Amino acid sequence: MRELYETQRAMRTMRKAAMQRGVIAALDVGSSKVACLVLRFDGPEQFKDSDGVGSMAGQSSFRVIGAATTRSRGVKFGEVDAMQETERAIRTAVQAAQKMANVRVDHVIACLSGARPKSYGLDGAVDIQDGNVTDADIGRVLAACDVPDIGMGREVLHAQPVNFALDHRSGLGDPRGQIGNQLTTDMHLLTVEATAIQNILYCIKRCDLEVAGIASAGYASAMSSLVEDEQELGAACIDMGGGSTTLTVFMKKHMIYADSVRMGGDHVTGDISMGLQVPVATAERMKTFYGGVVATGMDDRDQIEIGGNTGDWEHDRRTVSRAELIGIMRPRVEEILEEVRLRLDAAGFEHLPSQQIVLTGGASQIPGLDGLASRILGQQVRLGRPLRVQGLPQAATGPAFSSAVGLSLFAAHPQDEWWDFEIPAERYPARSLKRAVRWFRDNW
Repeated sequence: MRELYETQRAMRTMRKAAMQRGVIAALDVGSSKVACLVLRFDGPEQFKDSDGVGSMAGQSSFRVIGAATTRSRGVKFGEVDAMQETERAIRTAVQAAQKMANVRVDHVIACLSGARPKSYGLDGAVDIQDGNVTDADIGRVLAACDVPDIGMGREVLHAQPVNFALDHRSGLGDPRGQIGNQLTTDMHLLTVEATAIQNILYCIKRCDLEVAGIASAGYASAMSSLVEDEQELGAACIDMGGGSTTLTVFMKKHMIYADSVRMGGDHVTGDISMGLQVPVATAERMKTFYGGVVATGMDDRDQIEIGGNTGDWEHDRRTVSRAELIGIMRPRVEEILEEVRLRLDAAGFEHLPSQQIVLTGGASQIPGLDGLASRILGQQVRLGRPLRVQGLPQAATGPAFSSAVGLSLFAAHPQDEWWDFEIPAERYPARSLKRAVRWFRDNW
């Protein structure tokens, strides 16, 4: 725990150094693609006259000057599966983005999905000595949180204070400078499998790049896809990627729960490939151009040519109706959404004041998905696209780029995390077996 804490602090220091230099890259290592955005940080002055882009989420502080994407090989379920293949994909994407930006990039912030995330809610309380809350008091109250036994082989990826209370005044975002006697906090801890983090860090280092931060892909997607009101009142962002589907619940502008389902768009493609006995590339094309989840009377008559180059004329001239294709796709999409529903129920999502659900990610583009999702998950479902940020190419504005864009917002304005405060060494929390407090059930 202590080593990880030091690593995260070192990354934060490196991020600040990279920001001063002015260039940093956001790297989204996914199961179907590796996307890289090169960001240039300048003062906000030069963007004052730009049209149509507000300063929301700090967009005025950076500009995308390079973007590239390449097909991901060697990543399965959002985790590194083959080192060399992943390394080659990262290198390709970063070099292409550097070339477009015409600058050299040394520092990257990366995100990963998968890695079996687990959420914990913790709480802690301390007495204030001098009346005014200082940074040191924040450090002490975070240290006072009982860290659960997260198990062997797992590491903390995010540890964010999500709510402070000062003498029964709850819901404070930042209590520093305020006067009171007792300070309590609720903290959200997200742990993932340690090997997944180590593998991705190793791959990036092999590409001669320094890692200036690492984040959960679901968290990054939610940062870019949920609008301000949704982040405040409560919403779930469901990022349907190629190899995994991540879900993140936000409340009061903080992540309070995260989980993932080890299924995504690639599994739908695999079903088409097996069901119709066609190569994966053909199945992907059919899914993209003709796929859907709701069949109408017309779809029985719509014939899709499968095509092929086996040399067997009969085999290569096969056709399939669109209704058959939808019949293959729908059960898998339903299965993914049912799994998401189970995890939202476990998180106590129905206790939040607003139950907005936002679907994003490449696989969310299947026609009719929003209607099916609202039947399975609840009424308020919308399709989300990432925020517009300065200089983002048109090709990177779709839902498939939610986590890459969110990562650039995270680079510009990271939320306060545990490692941003001086935590007294002697009070460093021992692992306790106290059950993690599902605090947001009780608080709101």
